[in-house]
Amino acid sequence: MTGTDSAVFRLNLDLADLDATARLARRLARVAVPGDVIALEGDLGAGKTAFARAFISAATGAETEVPSPTFTLVQTYETHIGPIWHFDLYRLSAAEEARELGLDEAFAEGISLIEWPERLGPQLPPKALTLRLEMGADEDARRATLEAKGRWAALLQGAAGDGSRNRAIEAFLATHGWGDAPRRPVSGDASFRHYERLSRDGRSVVLMDAPPPQEDVRPFIRIDEILCRLGFSAPEILARDTDQGFLLLEDFGDATFTRLLAAGGDETALYAAAVDVLVALHRHPAPADLPTYGGELLLEAPELIVDWYLPARDGRPTPEPVRAAFRAAWSQVLPLVGRFPPVLTLRDYHADNLMWLPEREGVRRVGLLDFQDALIGSPAYDLVSLLQDVRREVSAALEEAMIRRYLDATRLDEAMFRETYAVVGAFRNARITGLWPRLWKRDGRPRYLRFRPRTWAVLERDLAHPALAPVRAWFDREMPPATRLEPFPGEMP
Repeated sequence: MTGTDSAVFRLNLDLADLDATARLARRLARVAVPGDVIALEGDLGAGKTAFARAFISAATGAETEVPSPTFTLVQTYETHIGPIWHFDLYRLSAAEEARELGLDEAFAEGISLIEWPERLGPQLPPKALTLRLEMGADEDARRATLEAKGRWAALLQGAAGDGSRNRAIEAFLATHGWGDAPRRPVSGDASFRHYERLSRDGRSVVLMDAPPPQEDVRPFIRIDEILCRLGFSAPEILARDTDQGFLLLEDFGDATFTRLLAAGGDETALYAAAVDVLVALHRHPAPADLPTYGGELLLEAPELIVDWYLPARDGRPTPEPVRAAFRAAWSQVLPLVGRFPPVLTLRDYHADNLMWLPEREGVRRVGLLDFQDALIGSPAYDLVSLLQDVRREVSAALEEAMIRRYLDATRLDEAMFRETYAVVGAFRNARITGLWPRLWKRDGRPRYLRFRPRTWAVLERDLAHPALAPVRAWFDREMPPATRLEPFPGEMP
């Protein structure tokens, strides 16, 4: 089994009864994230709706009434892991009619369960997980065949296969006193990590499931311990199994900055608190045992543009002279990044990964998540990550006010810092621009392409700085502004 773009993983399962079908649905629900599509094939009465009912109940954390959408064609559910769209296309007379059901929004924003997916023809995403149910030897028995590429192919053995991963999780939880606690999925991210909340007797914890070899919990543990030792709010690690990739973590709740801002929270106050965390963090010496984000590693970051973006656009590998010119342009400007003393750089420091903990004081009011990729780097990096957030709009006025707040507190040379900020922003956003087509082409995650316009907007703003002139010239030549938002060949409109 492989998780490459082209390899197909197939798995056959004998499901002895309805409970076995429901267990399979629950296992898949624990690893599903928005953007996933599960195509449910099988004859009438094969159990497609029963599977969907168990899947949706697992995602909501409670028994949920799941009527068959045979006549409505689609039902939607708000769940802990994101919106679920349950389609029944049996009555669909033409594939084009599916657009009227919100298919584009479902594929971009939600988790899609599709009965009779063959009605969609080529509109079915190629990275969908296909689950075919057939009648088994007994009335309630079923034969399940699963086929997948990409991310689902890499997950299937542990999540669905023989159930060994789930049994290992159950044993880990039992060992640490949580074996009898109800489990419900928590929204995941673009990695192979998965999270579940366990609640019992008014207390809750979070299970991180980071399956080897795709994930390694040790970097998370190392940064978590550093942050806690320095007095910041990283989740306390309550139990661990590093070999199997399991952690039990303190539960910070659901009050992410993103949710608070969407509900009308005080944007200036939240961002000021986040900037104050960076000011405090950057006053500490950089840990000596972490790699430095510099040199060749720094130069490789924006190369996702030539590794993935140009090939997705042109349908062929990037010509070597174009790649060489790209590297030469960046080599002229990246030395500007290293002019300040290096600091601990968390690298994914943005509203989605920041929690508001109002019962705490000072910088501890900001809970920190998703820092396992931390390195030693420029003090501008996490400020760029926070203020040039490609997933939500940060106004130019707020960005400027927060840069000013950081400079007033740190007293760094302003002109030099702003130049560094522009260069860091450019290489970070160039990397992200190339990341979106990789998530689409390699990992079957097309929903991330919707962030492309905002990513280009902040990248073009960074490229306008005079220090970026060599890089800007390459972009204007190889990726003219008028072409940057054109759809990729094969991208769903």
